[in-house]
Formats: sequence, structure tokens, C-alpha cells
Amino acid sequence: MKKSAIIMSLLAGCLFSFSCSTPAYVEKDNSVDLSSYKTYMWVNTRASENDESKRATEYADISIHNAVSAELAKWGWRESTDDPDVLISYDVLVERGTETQSESVYSQPFTRYYYNPYRRRWSTVYYPSRFIGYREYETPVRDATVTITMFDANTDKKVWQGWTTERLSSTGFNDLDIKQSVRNIFKEENK
Repeated sequence: MKKSAIIMSLLAGCLFSFSCSTPAYVEKDNSVDLSSYKTYMWVNTRASENDESKRATEYADISIHNAVSAELAKWGWRESTDDPDVLISYDVLVERGTETQSESVYSQPFTRYYYNPYRRRWSTVYYPSRFIGYREYETPVRDATVTITMFDANTDKKVWQGWTTERLSSTGFNDLDIKQSVRNIFKEENK
């Protein structure tokens, strides 16, 4: 009995964690066999050759490189700087917006005192709080879209692209969020 309760709670936890992941999307060229590739190299994308400006998402470079490299190692791929099969780039887009939220509004509870002349004493009547309606308000939100793109090194043809959008917490885009986003993208590929 105790074992079955533990197993059921673990299954419920796993089901809950899988249902909470953000959706990921993958586009790939069906004429290309990804299993024929074995090596990859990272490339930086810039507006032009002379663009030396720092990117706003440069802080995420190491985290994304490590997370993608770990997922590609599961495919049997390895990073190479000499004649790679695939060129990989990534992009992070952070969008600011607002979201309408609502909360329930209740009246204040109060107590009323009255004098009862027949009993010759003061009595109280308690009025509990009551539902009045909803109050709507705007809250600022930030959504980060992580896009990973793979190009064939010989033909410069895009062969695979995956992306997902994650709602950022107030602390920003941390290492754990990046790993989860990359994991969701590659999990979608394996379906």
C-alpha cells in the first residue's frame, strides 16, 4: 500500500512536470538526413562584417553553447573547428509586453452594534465580507524566444531550426531557463 502511494505520487509529479513545459517547434529539411552529420561548429551572426558591437544576449553564450553541446552529444555529434559538417548559430529575442490580470475584490467585514430595549443590553451583528467583483490591472511581462539554427557547411543551406518561447521571471533569463528551453527544443526533434 505504501509503495503504491509513493509510485503514484512520483508518476503524478512526472506528469505535472511534463505538462508544464513550454511548447517547442522544429522545422527541418526532409531531404537531408541528419544522422549523416557528425561534427559541428558554432558561428556568430552579425549585421555586417565590420559590426564589432556587443550583443544584448552575449551573457547567454556559454549557457546556450553548453546546453546545445550536451544535447548534440546525445546525437553522437562532436564540436570541430576543422571542416565541420554543420554550422550552428543561435538567437535570443526578448520581447516586453503587458498582460491583463484580474483578482477578486471583497467588501470589508464589519460588526454593527445595536441596543435591545427589551433585554436592556447591547448586541452585535457580524456582517462577513462579500464578493463585489473583479479588479483588472496590467502587469509588465518579458518573453524570451530562443532559436537554434543549423546550416549545412558545404551548401550553406538551412537544414534544421528549432525555437521555443519562455516567460521570464523577474530575475531574468538564468542558466536553468536556458537549459530547459534547449532541452524542450531537442525533445521536440526526438518525437
